[in-house]
Amino acid sequence: MLDMKERQIKILAAIIEQHAEIAAPVGSVMLANLFGVSSATIRSEMSQLEEMGLITQPHTSAGRIPTDAGYRFYVNMLNDAENINEIPIIDRSTRMIESRVNTHNGHADRAIRSAVDSLVELTHNLGIATIGDELYLSGIGNLFSQPEFAHTDHAQSVARLLDNLEPWLREVAPNEPLNVFIGSENPIGRNSGVSLIISKYRSPYSDRSYIGVIGSTRQNYSKVMRLVRHTGMMLEENL
Repeated sequence: MLDMKERQIKILAAIIEQHAEIAAPVGSVMLANLFGVSSATIRSEMSQLEEMGLITQPHTSAGRIPTDAGYRFYVNMLNDAENINEIPIIDRSTRMIESRVNTHNGHADRAIRSAVDSLVELTHNLGIATIGDELYLSGIGNLFSQPEFAHTDHAQSVARLLDNLEPWLREVAPNEPLNVFIGSENPIGRNSGVSLIISKYRSPYSDRSYIGVIGSTRQNYSKVMRLVRHTGMMLEENL
């Protein structure tokens, strides 16, 4: 664990959350207003976060964006603080998923597809699920509409990941109830700039069925992780 001050942790979280919203580097003025301190203080803290490898300055921009290591620190912090693997949060979004899935009672394949389509709608990511030996994909347009994938190299790297995702899931079989692979942590398409957030659950097809999303590393991890985990739990209970 990095030796970080409380304010540095809060600044890192703010950079990640603001970057998810604005899809642009986050500057010291915005953060200074948020924390009620001087821009010089923020720049000093950002410099230390950059030395830790948690944020970086793209090109000549005055702002900073998170690195994969910064996202990993943040995701681990979410897991530690909220125990996201165990505590289901029931809200309007999760009730919507349950309602749609329950309309397909007795038809597991349709229920799983409906759950994926709901995740696509709620997270604006690409949705995935294993249904037997099939990999169901929905919302590819969501993924490639993100500004990060305007460059051909990124798009090609994402395409390679999608082409190899089903055999990789079968071979590696991630074993946690909620699995998060961020950017370069992905075994395929390491330079694609995407995060894979998947839940393992038991279904009529397999004890190792998976449902989740693929999206830019720039996203609302707290919301998406909760939705994916809850959806996996709900499918396991109802199918």
